Amino acid sequence: MAGLTSALNAAKTSLEVNQKTIEVIGNNISNVNTEGYSRQQTVMEAYPSLNFGDFFIGQGVKITDVSRDHDVFIEGQIQEKAAEYGYQSSMSSPLAELERIFSVTDDNLSSDIDTFFDSLSELAADPSDLIQRNNVILQGGVLADSFNGIMDDLDAVQDDINNTLVSEIDSINSKLEELAELNDRIYKIEIHGQTANSARDSRESLIKDLAMTIGAETYETENGMVSVQLPNGLPLVEGTMAMTFTSEAVGNELTISLEAGGVTRELSENSFGGEFKGLMEIRDTFIPDLEADMDELAYELSVQINLQHMAGAGLDSSTGNLFFAMPPNYVESPPAASPTATEYKGAARAMSVAITDPNKIAAAEAPDSILDSVAKGDNRNALLLSSIGSYLVNDTDSFTSLYGKIAAKVGVESNQNELSLSGTEDALVQLENLRDGISGVSLEEEMISLIQFQRGFESSAKFLSTIDEMMTTILSIKQ
Repeated sequence: MAGLTSALNAAKTSLEVNQKTIEVIGNNISNVNTEGYSRQQTVMEAYPSLNFGDFFIGQGVKITDVSRDHDVFIEGQIQEKAAEYGYQSSMSSPLAELERIFSVTDDNLSSDIDTFFDSLSELAADPSDLIQRNNVILQGGVLADSFNGIMDDLDAVQDDINNTLVSEIDSINSKLEELAELNDRIYKIEIHGQTANSARDSRESLIKDLAMTIGAETYETENGMVSVQLPNGLPLVEGTMAMTFTSEAVGNELTISLEAGGVTRELSENSFGGEFKGLMEIRDTFIPDLEADMDELAYELSVQINLQHMAGAGLDSSTGNLFFAMPPNYVESPPAASPTATEYKGAARAMSVAITDPNKIAAAEAPDSILDSVAKGDNRNALLLSSIGSYLVNDTDSFTSLYGKIAAKVGVESNQNELSLSGTEDALVQLENLRDGISGVSLEEEMISLIQFQRGFESSAKFLSTIDEMMTTILSIKQ
């Protein structure tokens, strides 16, 4: 009778284990399309056998844990690649906008430069024509407006980047708080010997998002919690404590800081990875470089035109007139000296036409004496002004070719970004496919397992029914 009781218990445990395993399989099937879900499976262990005379009788089976399929190495690779993907993808939109600003079509700054010098050539053909003189002023204004407009557009791109960064901060802070809460939940579950599968899946999903957004790096501690930090080592989550990002805008300047342990630290682009690093590099490095190039172009064009224009005379015989307003940091350097970056600064933004009276456009050569008048047909200075179109900045580039280099810089950066983004995206997809192959749910495998444990449940039920019949028979014999 004792043997039948042991067999009855073994049948009972088998029923329970098969039923629980079917429930786990059903949960896997339900989450087949859940992003970040890791396949779960029961871990079974036999009860210790019972010494019964000269035999050891089995006592059935039990579930000791519900594990999840997981590969730490692949998760680490996905986290690193997610940060790289975030970095590349964040730059795509700003670079596309910069390509629009520095257009290589017929309607761009280069064509405005050519049109301005063409108007000077047309003036040289008829220096007394007021229509041609007004056209020079008009085309000069169009050129100055183009420089101003490009600088305004660059400011707008930087503002858009700032708005994007600010809009992400609340979401990042929420994810850090959630990570700290998941740390606490996982610790409280696993300290009792259980595995917090769903909480760990949620935590890994958050870690991937933070890696993509700010380049967050993580490592797991002995108690099952994860510590999260920025690429520069500043902590974001320590145990159950989450730090907080703050932002402050002063004019066009945006400052992002991290509040940790009562201390506020201002962060730079080198503090971040992922999307934040890509956006801040465009805002703080790439666009300022473009602005410096534009300032150099505007400075050189304005100064060269002004110097030659001041040397000539208008129809009213006046000399020394500026055509463009002098750049704000202009210094009358010795002939051998080259302008510095400080002198260039602000030239494109401040560029404007200083002359309003067409009679003062210096198409003629300046007379030898202030008492002499200018001949209406004198075009000698207009010819010299029109020839400035072929002036070489730093003895290497004309004004149009220098602009072409600026536009090409944007194009090359954009093309490189597209290639890098495509490569990074492919690598990330491959890693996620590899993860899915290890940790993801396969409906075919789950259906096979479902049939297997369904048969096991049916067999256990049959076994239980058989033991019950045997016990009934034995009891009836005793009666």
